[in-house]
Amino acid sequence: MNLYTTELRRLGKRRFVRYLTLAGLLVLVAVAVGMFLTNQRVGPAQIAEAERAAEREYQQNVAMVQQHRAECERAKATGGAVADGFPDDCSVIEAPPRNAFRAEWHMPPTFEFRQEFAPTITTLTAVLALVAFVGGASFVGAEWSTGGMMNLLLWRPQRVRVLLTKLAALLSALFGLTVAAGALWTAAFWATGSLRGSTDGMTSGVWQSLGLTGLRGLTLILVAGALGFGLASLGRHTALALGGVLGVMVVGQFGLGIVLSMAQVKFIEAYLLPTYLLAWMDKKITLRNWEACQTTFTGGCEPATRDITWQNSSVLLAVALVAVLGTAIWSMRRRDIT
Repeated sequence: MNLYTTELRRLGKRRFVRYLTLAGLLVLVAVAVGMFLTNQRVGPAQIAEAERAAEREYQQNVAMVQQHRAECERAKATGGAVADGFPDDCSVIEAPPRNAFRAEWHMPPTFEFRQEFAPTITTLTAVLALVAFVGGASFVGAEWSTGGMMNLLLWRPQRVRVLLTKLAALLSALFGLTVAAGALWTAAFWATGSLRGSTDGMTSGVWQSLGLTGLRGLTLILVAGALGFGLASLGRHTALALGGVLGVMVVGQFGLGIVLSMAQVKFIEAYLLPTYLLAWMDKKITLRNWEACQTTFTGGCEPATRDITWQNSSVLLAVALVAVLGTAIWSMRRRDIT
């Protein structure tokens, strides 16, 4: 019997993995449906209503200003204008010009596929990465905690081969799930743009950029699954992987952030993991230190900046992946199987 096929079947039969995947997909469906329902196509009727709303806001502002000026004149007539907080010259109280009230402020939300689809890929990646990590940890963790790994090694004593075959089965399943979900995700938001917004401006360059973003998302999902798998294999229990991530995020990230803030370290976000994950998806994140001022030629003050790129993130992900999987393989070869 082919070990890879067996592991794929074993992964598909696990009820926890099924329910976890279903829960993740339901979250994505809820997001897609919510975006569809909260947006609408903008037409002449919506533009006319926005113009009317802007005009109403302008007229209300004019009425308020006229009332305020009348109160100023009454206070001035009694000699208490300054005491009441009014200016000496009531004529300076004027309403803003009509063009200050813009119709686009009153336009209903509409989904512009070209500008707004890329951030939704990050949402898709975040949900599937969580599913991948927990599912990968559960897949191998359950094998250790139930004794299934020991039984398997009785007829397949090649420890490393067994471990890597399980990992290959997990990654191939995640690859298929991500590609299928990504295709449906794109179709859903294309429908949202077509029916509730706009799909204009979709050139080949835009599609290429979106494709590369999706490819980075796929890579991150596979890395998350491999890390969950490796950590659970090290601890021989699912709880170690989940507890390790909880410790890193709660103690390592929040605690580190507090310590760095107390130490007045510049660009605290540069030491936190979420920054690198976002930089991986967005290609670059610019951090700003508002406490450090760089004077410009015009006399203005610009905050100091620092860029975190996807190349920086790739180094971090590669080091984490090699360290966790390398240690898991070493542990599989050296430790007793009991």
